[in-house]
Amino acid sequence: MKSVKSLEVYYHGRLAGNLAKIDRNRIAFSYAEGWLKEGFSISPFSLPLKEGVFVAEKPYFNGLFGTFADSLPDSWGRLLMDRRLRELGIDEGQVGVLDRLAMIGDTGKGALTYMPRILENNDAYDLSDLDQIAEDTRKLIQTQDVENLDRLYFAGASSGGTRPKINATVDGKEWIIKFPSPQDPPDIGLAEKCYSDCASSCGILVPGTRLFPSKKCAGYFGTERFDRGEGGRRIHMLTVAALLELDFTEPSLDYNSLMKLCKIMTRDDNEEQMRMFRLMCFNVFAHNRDDHSKNFTYLYDEEKDQWHLSPAYDLTYSNTYFGEQTTSVNGEGKNPGMKDVLAVGKNAGLPQKFCQKTAEEIKEKADELVKKASSQSATTSRMRNSTFSSLLP
Repeated sequence: MKSVKSLEVYYHGRLAGNLAKIDRNRIAFSYAEGWLKEGFSISPFSLPLKEGVFVAEKPYFNGLFGTFADSLPDSWGRLLMDRRLRELGIDEGQVGVLDRLAMIGDTGKGALTYMPRILENNDAYDLSDLDQIAEDTRKLIQTQDVENLDRLYFAGASSGGTRPKINATVDGKEWIIKFPSPQDPPDIGLAEKCYSDCASSCGILVPGTRLFPSKKCAGYFGTERFDRGEGGRRIHMLTVAALLELDFTEPSLDYNSLMKLCKIMTRDDNEEQMRMFRLMCFNVFAHNRDDHSKNFTYLYDEEKDQWHLSPAYDLTYSNTYFGEQTTSVNGEGKNPGMKDVLAVGKNAGLPQKFCQKTAEEIKEKADELVKKASSQSATTSRMRNSTFSSLLP
């Protein structure tokens, strides 16, 4: 595979700009002339809409700005990409970030696409047997041979997160379907469905979800893609990690900062700030400690020239290797509680009555969920052997 030196960046068929390799560790970006006249800033803080050449300074995106790094897979998708490269006889260590963006092409998250694309394929999975796909993902993780690696790669190579997953079109909508990793209990999909349903009952906006059928477990958790709109139209998105150029693998945020960012991004939209407050309360009281900077996202509405919070995602009972909330709550990470979430709400200028009532309501619902989850996972960092059947509506 010939190394890619430059790429064109597109948004709905319009040339937004160009990426070019400067040296081994640096990539330059510049907006296209036409985009400067009629486009928008694709990353408000890092890439203002103006002439010139932009070069990222942070090292952890391998020379890219965060908005382009959002298009690349991590963990599961990266594993698929590397296995695919090895199958082609290519040393993945010699493949640069522009090569990987070219491999993603128009299959990545959000609305940005890249040309020229390499490794085209139209071989699709038969979704009638998700158990077989789950078995393929298990084999891949355990470094066993997978008969249909091409199909698995093109179904899931653009995916983020650690859990095995594929992208699929079901009933005319775009879905992400997740499968258990080897360390997960078989019914992890049911557990995540219960968490999502509980969040929804707490007034938190979540994508459409469902359990896809299985003969081996309670079902595979599926969630509608919030970066796809009517007719599959792609929606430009930025994770907070990309927006602030943060290393999402390290704790780097406090909810005070997230509330301030929400105020700035949504132009002081009170409803959006209330949404962030609800999500914070749920993460704290439902023991979702994996609330890192890539698990918060903003979506761009081009018609209104407005950013807003995406639906909440990746909600589940979780711990961290350092034993604290990844995003601290008013400075507290080890054991955040009611006084901490209320302090964040007060600092953000939200009405005290709203904060008190909302936090108490969410805590009541989350406590029941956590009680069942934690009783099943006293010695593990993830839920094991949980059925959660009593929590389903």
